[in-house]
Amino acid sequence: MGPGWPDELTMRRDHRPYYLKRADLKFQKFYARHFLKPQFDFLGQGFVFMKPWHVKIFGKGICLGNYATVIATPENKIRLSVWSDSNQGSITIGDYCLICPGVRISSAIEISIGSNCMLAGGVYITDSDWHSVYNRLDQGKQIPVKIGDNVWIGDFSIICKGVNIGANSIVGARSVVRRDIPANVIVSGNPAKIVQNLNPKIHIVKREQWFQNPIELGRAFDQFDREKLKDNSILHWLRTIIYPCQRD
Repeated sequence: MGPGWPDELTMRRDHRPYYLKRADLKFQKFYARHFLKPQFDFLGQGFVFMKPWHVKIFGKGICLGNYATVIATPENKIRLSVWSDSNQGSITIGDYCLICPGVRISSAIEISIGSNCMLAGGVYITDSDWHSVYNRLDQGKQIPVKIGDNVWIGDFSIICKGVNIGANSIVGARSVVRRDIPANVIVSGNPAKIVQNLNPKIHIVKREQWFQNPIELGRAFDQFDREKLKDNSILHWLRTIIYPCQRD
């Protein structure tokens, strides 16, 4: 497991009765609608926030598209922040995007992320130096960041100011991207360099295909939970809380 991720103990099967899990999911959805949605300039339909109380939104101009999946944990909060001395900073994220635990996006001028993008755990994206080399009270250089559609950014990667990433490209884990990346390539390293070109003959399956029929998808997940949790009782669940090291 990576740093700060759930360990083997917490990754064991869900011991909750089905109705408790359903209540938990409904509460998380209520929390996201009631407390998080008003903090966005725009939040599209079909969103899923896991542990939404660990998602921190700061500043104006933050927009998140339709069918976003946002996963936060207590140890790895998600932070979308606009810190702008010109009042022009913005973060725009397209449809069908996945944002994993620990992602931080900080904007002073403009960060644009396309649809179907996946931001893995611990990714950091910024469009500013935040401090000048000689004037530590100044925000330093500020250059917009643009990330194209269907980009996958690996664990703990850093996307620096002024970077443009072309559609479908992949950034390897722990890479530092300081220069533009063309479409349809895989990059890795510090500084990130092209290590492979994607095969244009192979069809790319995008996240949006999960959501072609969102109602049916929701029913499928619900049926899965019913089957997996049907034998769980409230007493069994309480026992696993009191004695969590016991295995079934």
